Amino acid sequence: QVQLVESGGGLVQPGESLRLSCAASGTIVSPNTMGWYRQAPGKQRELVAFITSGGITNYADSVKGRFTISRDNANAKTVYLQMHSLKPEDTAVYSCAFSRYRFGMRPNYWGQGTQVTVSS
Repeated sequence: QVQLVESGGGLVQPGESLRLSCAASGTIVSPNTMGWYRQAPGKQRELVAFITSGGITNYADSVKGRFTISRDNANAKTVYLQMHSLKPEDTAVYSCAFSRYRFGMRPNYWGQGTQVTVSS
C-alpha cells in the first residue's frame, strides 16, 4: 500500500503562483511514476503532469510553460507541482497519483485531493 498526502492548495488571485506538494509513504516500489490530476466542477478529471523516476516529465497542453513538476532529489518520495501565472480555469481539486508503471501514469494509488481556487 502507498499513502499520498497533498498540501499547498488554497485561494489565489489570477496571475499568482502556488506550489503543491505530495508526500508518498508505505511500500514504495521503484522505478515508478508520480503525477498530478485535477477535476473542476462539472468536468472530467484530467492529467496535469507526471514525472518518472528517471526524470521524464509530461504536461497537459493547457499548463505547459506555466506549471513545473519535480521530485525531491534527496527524497524521491515527494513530488511538487509549481504553478505560475494561474488562471481562473485552473480552479479545481488537484490530486496526487502514484503509478507502478515506470513510463507514465497508470494510477494505482490516489491522494485525497487539495482545492486550488483562482479568483479575484
